[in-house]
Amino acid sequence: MSFTRRRLPHWQPSNKDLFLTWHLHGSLPRNRFPPLAADSAGKAFVWMDRHLDEARTGPLWLGRKEIARLVADSLQYAEQVLNFYHLHAWVIMANHVHLLVSPRVAPVRFLQSIKGYTAREANRVLGQTGEPFWQAESYDHWIRDGGEFERVRAYIENNPVRAGLARSPEEFRWSSAYAGTNAVVAASKGRSTGWIRI
Repeated sequence: MSFTRRRLPHWQPSNKDLFLTWHLHGSLPRNRFPPLAADSAGKAFVWMDRHLDEARTGPLWLGRKEIARLVADSLQYAEQVLNFYHLHAWVIMANHVHLLVSPRVAPVRFLQSIKGYTAREANRVLGQTGEPFWQAESYDHWIRDGGEFERVRAYIENNPVRAGLARSPEEFRWSSAYAGTNAVVAASKGRSTGWIRI
């Protein structure tokens, strides 16, 4: 098990599923973040997620179709091609991302890869240079048992419903629950991997 601490503690035991969340730089004002000395990391996460879901100002770049597609494709590429993890559930909200994964490599490795690539590409699309895109630190929680796994999966896929963006998880385009005619799946095409629409 590895342990690191920045603002939040990061416990990452081997062979455990992880619930991961990260958000856009500047989407949580510093003066409104709860002090962790008074609260547990779980309470801080609930506060953070509620604030992010309700935000109507600040950076909301993931709400742009081309940026959301870039992130969605990167999450799936990291699973299908780079073999970083097995992806169980995901959602891309306007200012944050949730994942439920079974890591195959150290989480720090795939987080650096995904966040680094998507930051560079998103900033290119947005015409920004030298600007941070993602907040440096991510929230992580290791899953203790099957019941918690299912609760976390439901939490992730219901995030757009709780935020008032969809009536059901299956309606929200940027989620593993999406059941629309344009759902994205990975498909092998000979030696390369491409994304096809079903």
